[in-house]
Amino acid sequence: MRTTFYRWLFFLSGLIILALGFTMIIKADRLGIGPWDVLHVGLFLKFGLTIGTWSILVAFVLIIISTISQRRLPQIGTFLNMILVGIFIDIYYFLIPDIPSMAGQIMMLIGGIIVSGFGVGIYVSPKIGAGPRDSLMLVLMQKTGLSITIVRGGIELSAALLGWALGGPVGIGTIAVALLTGRIVQFTLPQAEALLKKIIVKKDELPPVLKV
Repeated sequence: MRTTFYRWLFFLSGLIILALGFTMIIKADRLGIGPWDVLHVGLFLKFGLTIGTWSILVAFVLIIISTISQRRLPQIGTFLNMILVGIFIDIYYFLIPDIPSMAGQIMMLIGGIIVSGFGVGIYVSPKIGAGPRDSLMLVLMQKTGLSITIVRGGIELSAALLGWALGGPVGIGTIAVALLTGRIVQFTLPQAEALLKKIIVKKDELPPVLKV
């Protein structure tokens, strides 16, 4: 039960952090937003609904693709990712004010890239279920043997092109997110896995009266 608690703690905390990073990047829209969010915003501009709702719907399509590719149903964490990230994006979008200055937008973009990269590493580390976008990334990594950086970059650039065709904002920030997020995840994922393992092992080694 203790191991399960900490795995779910990492998973849910990572999703909350990830959604915050995504929303920070969306708020830096004058520089161009993240590739997936270009798609979500493009769909929002074209068809209405909310950005978070389109995040959920796109994620559902990706779940179907990953399920067919792997010939097995995804873990429950994948479905929770689909729902919670979309909900938290809409919440953060409402709470975070618009940033009018260019300096503020640059800081928001850089911060969003770092925060979202850490969020991915944290929520993937307990292996409760990769998100729909990361599930697709992992499937392509297994089939191609390519690195996280190359696979993630290729997927996100493709999403950006589709979103741009729908009217989503593309700019230098879009390229930065596509090229840098994978590198951050490549660092944060093993670090988060090591930290989670250390916490679980440390707790299990404590005498029963000292465990919490």
